[in-house]
Amino acid sequence: MKTIVNVPTKQSLIRETRDYLMIALGLILYGIGWTVFLLPNDITTGGVPGIASIVYFATDFPVQYTYFSINLILLLLSIRILGWKFSIKTVFAVFTLTFFLSIIQRLASGVVLLHDQPFMACVIGASLCGGGIGIAFSSNGSTGGTDIIAAIINKYRDITLGRVMLICDLIIISSSYFVLKDWEKVVYGYVTLYICSFVLDQVVNSARQSVQFFIISEKYDEIARHINVYPHRGATVINASGFYSGKEQKMLFVLAKKRESTIIFRLIKDIDPNAFVSQSAVIGVYGEGFDRIKVK
Repeated sequence: MKTIVNVPTKQSLIRETRDYLMIALGLILYGIGWTVFLLPNDITTGGVPGIASIVYFATDFPVQYTYFSINLILLLLSIRILGWKFSIKTVFAVFTLTFFLSIIQRLASGVVLLHDQPFMACVIGASLCGGGIGIAFSSNGSTGGTDIIAAIINKYRDITLGRVMLICDLIIISSSYFVLKDWEKVVYGYVTLYICSFVLDQVVNSARQSVQFFIISEKYDEIARHINVYPHRGATVINASGFYSGKEQKMLFVLAKKRESTIIFRLIKDIDPNAFVSQSAVIGVYGEGFDRIKVK
């Protein structure tokens, strides 16, 4: 029996390089939101950064060291239980965020933005954190922390990842009261968790959202050729017949990214303004030109 060896191609190397660059960008945004807006205003976030924040509020111990130490333990567990394939980009993310946290804190030393407006600091900081995590997730990355805990528990128990992460985050944010002695700050932590989750969903969904078209036109072949060229999407020709008219006709089935919808509508209008077009959103599209299948 032959062993199949996956040889990296130029395209796959470019894709992987782009993923790592986008993960780094996302973590820079996360670091700015956390250390410039949330920490100076005593606002706790979820996950390992939340634990690092609580330690910082209690002892002034730099957050990057607490963040790295806890994640190092979790990463060792992750590698042992979940394997290297899950952990490799998480290792990169942890080291990258630890590095940038020290730089951002040094650059922002003595700068306290929106000190008298904690709610605005909460909104802006949480938005940057959520957007940063969203960019990292969209590039198949992970920030470690409660992601690892959730993945380990999910492997052995029938509990969803989202529920485990939510429970962990709520416990961490609630425990900040024992250090801050201020329920208002705890409430801001809950608001931060909600905004961060909302922005994360928006970034991830907008990056991956796809649409499908059903196009009925006498000029279906010309439309299909143009779609093949730009936006460089495939088109499937389906034999159809009108129930009322009984007329045999061709129908195009096209899958594309949501951002490409305008391009497709314009070329249809230019070729056949009388074409019958149906557009609808799809939950997920996997395969060539779309997302990769990630089922184990």
